[in-house]
Parts: sequence; C-alpha cells; structure tokens
Amino acid sequence: MSDGIFTLDAEVRTDLGKGASRRLRHAGKVPAVLYGADKEAVSLTLSHNKVFQAQAFEAFYSHVLTLNIGKEQVEVLVKDMQRHAFKPLVMHLDFLRVDANKALHTHVPLHFINEDKAESIKTQGGHAEHHMVDVEISCLPGDLPEFIEVDLTDVELGQTLHLTDLVLPKGVSLLELNKGESHDLAVVTVKVAKGPKVEDEDEGDAAEEEAPAE
Repeated sequence: MSDGIFTLDAEVRTDLGKGASRRLRHAGKVPAVLYGADKEAVSLTLSHNKVFQAQAFEAFYSHVLTLNIGKEQVEVLVKDMQRHAFKPLVMHLDFLRVDANKALHTHVPLHFINEDKAESIKTQGGHAEHHMVDVEISCLPGDLPEFIEVDLTDVELGQTLHLTDLVLPKGVSLLELNKGESHDLAVVTVKVAKGPKVEDEDEGDAAEEEAPAE
C-alpha cells in the first residue's frame, strides 16, 4: 500500500457555513475540521478525489495520517467521516491531532484468520459467529496497529474467545478490560451449524393417521 494514501494535502478555509460547504463540494472539495492537542480547531478543505481514494483502504481509519497544511505537517487520526446517504461522496471529515508522547484512544478492526484451517469448522460442521468487528485500544501513536488478528486455528467446537484471549501488540491495551472483569466480552464463538429441520417420523405418521379420508 502506498504511503501516499496516508498523506493528504489540506488548505485552511475561512469561508464557513452550510452555503460555503455546499460550494466546496460542488468544486470537488471536502470540508474538514482539525482539533485536539489543546489547540484551537482549524477549518480545512481537502481534495475529494484524494480523500475518496484513501478512505477505500481499511487502514485509513486506524493509521496515523499526515496532513500537509501549507508548510506544516500535522499527524492526525480520522475521528469521524460523514458520507452522502446514497451517492459515493464524502461530505465532511473530523481529524484529531496526535501527540507522539501521549496515549491515544481509537478503534482498530479485528481480522479473523485461519477459519478455513480450524478443524472445528473444516471437519466438524462448525461456523464462526463474530460478536464484534473492532476493539477500542489505548497506545502511543508509534505503537498503533492497523488491525488485531484473531487466530481461529485451535478454537474448538462450542468454544468462545474473549477479549482476554486476544494477542495484543506491544504497548497496546484494551479499554474495555480497564473497566473490570465483567467486561471481558465475547469476541467470537465457533458454533454447530444448524441444518434444515427434519420432521420427526412418528409425528409425521400421527399426522397422516389423523388426516380425514377423502
């Protein structure tokens, strides 16, 4: 994946309001706001084409991005993105400034791997039921993973993996677990796949006997 995906050029905008945002979108721009790190919020504009290409990558949402604002380079995370209800358009972005020396809180996706190699799924008729698709983590920006893998190779039929079963990269912690033992939530369960309901033979015979003759 090109590093260019994680670098965006932005311009400071002073023309604010709904009307101004509408004009920007018609001109192929995306309005955005940069905030955080105890600094004033800054209104920005970015190229819609570049943003739209970048947002197609999963890592765009869990990667430290670089905004080129004039001669300044600012490291940020995407905190919110508004899309058009039915058109392929990005309507607005919120960026959060990142401090290399301060832990950040963000969501990263879970990647479930080796489902095709798990005996419980491959030969025992099980299927993986995913209870979550991402987790909220805390770490320094330099330790931020793009995703966390959940390996299903040795998961047995009927077994559930919880948050405490996840293998976390160095320097990464799960915010949910900081709330106490009762927050060790289920991540994935390998369940027996349900087949089509088969009518009990005796019940079928009984129904046939009770049916009135023509």
